[in-house]
Formats: sequence, C-alpha cells, structure tokens
Amino acid sequence: MTTPDPTWDMAREVVLTRVLDAPRERVFRAWTEAERVGAWFAPRGFHCRIRHADIRVGGALRFDFVGDNGVIYDNRITFLEITAPSRLVFDHGADRDDAPDVFRVTITLDAQSNGKTVLTLRQLHPTKARRDAVIGFGAVEIGNGTMDKLAEYLAGEAAG
Repeated sequence: MTTPDPTWDMAREVVLTRVLDAPRERVFRAWTEAERVGAWFAPRGFHCRIRHADIRVGGALRFDFVGDNGVIYDNRITFLEITAPSRLVFDHGADRDDAPDVFRVTITLDAQSNGKTVLTLRQLHPTKARRDAVIGFGAVEIGNGTMDKLAEYLAGEAAG
C-alpha cells in the first residue's frame, strides 16, 4: 500500500468530530477489536465483513464494505500508531499493495469529565484534488453516517 506524504496540509484534510456518550476506553475498543469494528464500521446501507485482523502497529485490518445491493468495496487499514486509549494512526485504502489514493487517518479520543468522549477523525489525502474529489462524492456525509452507526453501536452495547 502506498503511504501518503505525512506532511500535514490543511488543503488535503477532512476532519470529522463527534461527542460520543461512552467512556474513552469503550470507544477505543470499538476501533481496535475486530468483532466490535465489524459490528458498526461501514457507511449507511453497508455492513463490514472482516477478512483478516492483525490490529497492532505494523499489522493490517482487511475488510469489505458490503452494500445492501450486493456491491462490495475491499479495504485495508495498515496500523502505524496505537496509543491506548487515546490515539490511532493508520493508512486506509483499497486492499492492494499498489492502491492509489491511500489516505492517512489520525483518530484522537478525548475523555470528558461527564463520561463522554470527543472523537476527532482527521483524514490526510494524497493531494488537494483527491481531497476535493472525496468531499464532492459525499465523504463528510458518509463519514458522519458512519459515526452515527458508532454512536448507535455504543448505545446498544451499554444497554445490552
């Protein structure tokens, strides 16, 4: 997988934030335990099918987003940093070594005194043109829908 230029440039960035009604440790586990990731991580209208999980620095999570209509998008996340329970850094793209348009993701989890967690997800795309393209096809709306699914998963987990 091609690693994007790690130099941060706001013109190549997409940022999503969400306040989650769950402690930081639970949110971190939802991102780092394969069975939990598979339960929520996908855009609306899709589910996540985990094919391989090696969630450690240098490891990879290989999975498919499977649409309600049967369309499948293969994905690979390669973990670069895992700092429990506050930070994850990974490269995300299609599941091939020569995947174009791999982007860097940095997730920070900030614990709040009320038991909630502020999740900030920053994507760094390879070029401004690629960032503009993903914004154009709805990356922010898709990302917010995925964060909605995370919030629903955490609420269900707490209730269960």
